[in-house]
Amino acid sequence: MSTSSTSDSDAFATTRRRLLSATTAAAVAVAAVGSAAAQAPASPAPAGRSQSRQSRGGVWKHDEVALLLIDYQPEMFRQIRSETSAALIELNTRFLIRAARALDVPVILSTVAVEMGINEPTVAAIAAELPGSRVIDRSSMNAWEDKPFHDAVLATGRKRLVFGALYTEICLAFPVIDALKEGFDSMYIVDAVGGMSQIAHATAIDRMAHAGAIPNTALAWVTELFRDWKSAEAPKVRPIIVWYLQQLEELRAAK
Repeated sequence: MSTSSTSDSDAFATTRRRLLSATTAAAVAVAAVGSAAAQAPASPAPAGRSQSRQSRGGVWKHDEVALLLIDYQPEMFRQIRSETSAALIELNTRFLIRAARALDVPVILSTVAVEMGINEPTVAAIAAELPGSRVIDRSSMNAWEDKPFHDAVLATGRKRLVFGALYTEICLAFPVIDALKEGFDSMYIVDAVGGMSQIAHATAIDRMAHAGAIPNTALAWVTELFRDWKSAEAPKVRPIIVWYLQQLEELRAAK
């Protein structure tokens, strides 16, 4: 073998040893990282996160929810231009309140700019369903950013929140999305809300759904709360459903 061939062979052997050494070191490093990751403690859940967040697909129970109603004021009702009429929104909202009260679901009612002298209070028919209740008046468009409102939600101790508000695209969408960000489960009642146009309403419905909130309707939500005509809760809700269906027929007949 020539001197040149011997040198080439030695160089190849040296390069091979270096590659094997580098590969072994890399494998050791990857194994060490994997071991450290496996032993690392899980990150704590954000404050307010529901214990049942992983089972969001399940139906909701009356003892785990709070009902939040925002800005059902005359000025807002007059500007509704989406598919559910103002009269039906008012009826559906009253229905939600009656069912919630029958099942001891906390109800939080909020208005905007009443104390500022800009807007009128909650419409009389809805306010009458909550006699003596505290109304949280705000200056903010996003109720979630209002400390008294946020504190009232936390005080309920409920981790699943059901929202209704006017308008869909502003006073509903903003707090629904922020509540999700804080770790609460959020549901919104599509036929108890309305927007300033159909496209504004529909876009907000999509925005909230994409963010992870759950759409529902008034009658579906009420029946979801008890789910069995033989349950202990059914006798409390049955007359309310009968009342609602009668009111619904009257409303349709009046058109």
